[in-house]
Amino acid sequence: MSAPSKQKEKAPEVIDATGDVESDDDQSGSDAEVEGDTNVDALQAPSTSASQKKKKKKKSKAKKVLDALRGKDEIPKEVVEQVLDKVKAEGGVGVADANIDNVRQALQQMKIMDVAQGKAGIGGFNKKDMGEHKFWSTQPVPQLGEGPPTEDGFIEPSKPREEVRQEPYPLPKDFEWSTLDIKDPAQNKEVYDLLSLNYIEDDQAAFRFQYTAEFLTWALTPPGYHKEWHVGVRVSSNKKLVAFISGVPLTLRVRKHVILLSEINYLCVHKKLRSKRLAPVLIKEVTRQCHLQGVFQAIYTAGIVIPTPVSVCRYHHRLLNIPKLVDTHFCYVPRHMTLARMVRVNKLATSTVLPGLREMREEDVTAVAELYSKYMQRFDMAPVFDIDEVRHQFLSGMGRGEIGSAGPGRRQGQVTWAYVVEDPNTKKITDFFSFYSLPSTVIGNINNPILDAAYLFYYASETGLQGEGPAQDENLKQRLLLLIGDALIVANEAKFDVFNALTLMDNIPILQDLKFGLGDGFLNFYLYNWRTSPLAGMNSEGDVAAGRGIGVVML
Repeated sequence: MSAPSKQKEKAPEVIDATGDVESDDDQSGSDAEVEGDTNVDALQAPSTSASQKKKKKKKSKAKKVLDALRGKDEIPKEVVEQVLDKVKAEGGVGVADANIDNVRQALQQMKIMDVAQGKAGIGGFNKKDMGEHKFWSTQPVPQLGEGPPTEDGFIEPSKPREEVRQEPYPLPKDFEWSTLDIKDPAQNKEVYDLLSLNYIEDDQAAFRFQYTAEFLTWALTPPGYHKEWHVGVRVSSNKKLVAFISGVPLTLRVRKHVILLSEINYLCVHKKLRSKRLAPVLIKEVTRQCHLQGVFQAIYTAGIVIPTPVSVCRYHHRLLNIPKLVDTHFCYVPRHMTLARMVRVNKLATSTVLPGLREMREEDVTAVAELYSKYMQRFDMAPVFDIDEVRHQFLSGMGRGEIGSAGPGRRQGQVTWAYVVEDPNTKKITDFFSFYSLPSTVIGNINNPILDAAYLFYYASETGLQGEGPAQDENLKQRLLLLIGDALIVANEAKFDVFNALTLMDNIPILQDLKFGLGDGFLNFYLYNWRTSPLAGMNSEGDVAAGRGIGVVML
């Protein structure tokens, strides 16, 4: 998942070690490549040896190229103005917020995707100019500039277990591998501590994800999970956890192909060890562990462009607790508007509107699973959940005790909120929605140290199963405005500060009407060892409407 994004501000550069990976062979992370002392004092600031300076120069060159691609001078002002005029004329998501800056920003992201997919060469930059991505150039992923494939399929064939490397990859001196048991409270806290201090931030270092113990347990222990896919690195002398990467099994449909793969997430290296080349070894080791279980494909996301995105989505934000969001600089009071008027304009109803809306229960699992499976056929890429996975995704994170025991609308340790619409007459489940809680630390803010964010998760409606065409699209839009509108009301009553959604599934037609504002965060989707044509995310692809290519929500 990409860094928390502010509303209508400069796009963040995500702090993610994957972007700096520059090496891949069996010597990655060998003693010869490690500078400085990494024993008891491994967490001291990295040294500034000549070899490190050389690396920094390489990174800065690649960064300059990417910055240039994003730079304001790359897209002529008249082009931006023409697009802005067209956006305002045609309407659509975010038209009220559209201005020169955010239209330029969207065009720049589209331009980067075009370069990545081989559709364009901007300003004379080519694949080599954008950074050679030495690590990724050795991996079975589509390379920058390749262009869309002629057919879907694997890049490298699967291997029998006996042909998979049996020994762990070598680590730098003074480090050792560790398998993390997320269900053990002490080890769970170690992962929480590492992520809460070193994981993704926005580029102003204002917000950082704060994963709770309950969230990590929910996200990392789905049915059939493998503990060996929760890979850590410790300092040998004091056993301190300094790096982590995780994988969980996922059955994913990509167009007509159903693939058992791993969902890779939470790649994190301690800030003071970013020069120790741990990231490529972590990726290789979790890949090896997946191969040992017969899994040779993966899905992952990042806020940066590496080889090669299959789609990109953009964050949108529905402001709930506006005074707090303004105080934390998540958003600002627009010109010609007061804070009081901003609060009034975004005010939500205090009670839901759909008859039969109630919290999901155990007896609803079969009906929700059936509705979910049918509805997700609308999208080109979507998870395939069985009964146990539906139970886990929507019910296992609902917390302990009664609603209200942890504040209005909340249980103790609650991570997920899941609601169904039960027809009052037939008692049939006709709709459901879900969202999850992922707070962020507001770095340096004493008054409001936590930003409490809800993220739209999966939903489904029978209205989406009743045919196709413009009239049906409008019917579904009106139903989702009610359904997701009620989700906003539930989240507001539970005292969330902001409700976030991406431009995927059927979100795009309803975002503007529900008063979601355009965010500055982009999320790139990647497939490992699988080729497929670009999927419709924030932009349409061919005859597939924007959003309809992506039906998977990454945690």
